[in-house]
Amino acid sequence: MEPPTSSRLNSRKRRKDGSGPNGATELDGIPPKMSRRSFGLREPAPFSDEVEIDYSKPYVRVTYEEAMRGTPLDRPVRVYADGIFDLFHSGHARALMQAKNLFPNTYLIVGVCSDELTHNFKGFTVMNENERYDAVQHCRYVDEVVRNAPWTLTPEFLAEHRIDFVAHDDIPYSSAGSDDVYKHIKEAGMFAPTQRTEGISTSDIITRIVRDYDVYARRNLQRGYTAKELNVSFINEKKYHLQERVDKVKKRVKDVEEKSKEFVQKVEEKSIDLIQKWEEKSREFIGNFLEMFGPEGALKHMLKEGKGRMLQAISPKQSPSSSPTHDRSPSPSFRWPFSTKTPPSSPANRARNESAVTYDISEDEED
Repeated sequence: MEPPTSSRLNSRKRRKDGSGPNGATELDGIPPKMSRRSFGLREPAPFSDEVEIDYSKPYVRVTYEEAMRGTPLDRPVRVYADGIFDLFHSGHARALMQAKNLFPNTYLIVGVCSDELTHNFKGFTVMNENERYDAVQHCRYVDEVVRNAPWTLTPEFLAEHRIDFVAHDDIPYSSAGSDDVYKHIKEAGMFAPTQRTEGISTSDIITRIVRDYDVYARRNLQRGYTAKELNVSFINEKKYHLQERVDKVKKRVKDVEEKSKEFVQKVEEKSIDLIQKWEEKSREFIGNFLEMFGPEGALKHMLKEGKGRMLQAISPKQSPSSSPTHDRSPSPSFRWPFSTKTPPSSPANRARNESAVTYDISEDEED
């Protein structure tokens, strides 16, 4: 029994130590990774008049509790969401995503109002009804699209499409002489609230375009649209063309200014590098000069050595006094021919010879 217990402890420890995104673990409620496959549909959602409904079976609405528990696969919860969906944006897509995920098994039906109803009750649209239908069809959360949807939902319409719940944001929607067109849906217990996405709406997008009208008009004129297509007068057309030329000149001047700044900056960097290199070379030159010609430089030592050699060559050193003396051979004396005796000398010659002998002895002593 020991190995299973230890293996459970180890597996629990690995799950705890193994961190997921942002340092979270599996115990924090992060769903496991799914297999790599495409979740998007390959075709747009069909229109309601293209879908066959089996009216032979009786239609019984599911309650909210039953829908939350989950229904059989062949009986999904039919949720309806309607709107204008003009300039289809991420706020629309997020609302439909919330409606699709209200219950575990949801079939989302989206109603899109026609141009006639929208222009009468809300105002002029940027996209026509066919463009708005097509935009909603290509949202991945939509299962079915109802064209020419009613402005106010009637019991007959709900029964015809077998709708269980209606999804919309909880803010009262006043229109068509009513403070809230979904009031009767809320009272019937068929309303499922969703959350609006702040910071994005069709009105916000139109406000941006109106605010920057001149910019977009010039942009489209530059792209080839005519003034007639843009509903721009002749004077405004010329004004926009002139502004476009002025902006081009400004851009060129700005580009030249930026390039000149870059050039000046490069010149400054190069000048700084040159100055630094010159300082390094100058220090090296001064150091080499001092090593050669300074007070203790190599030139002074060379001169000292040369001077010593010259003095040594001019006046060689005397031999030491302890050196052995060379024996001198006595100078030969003059002898009379055919005589073994020295000739008689006069007193003067005798004195000269004595002095010579004395001189020779002194030289020997010096040597």
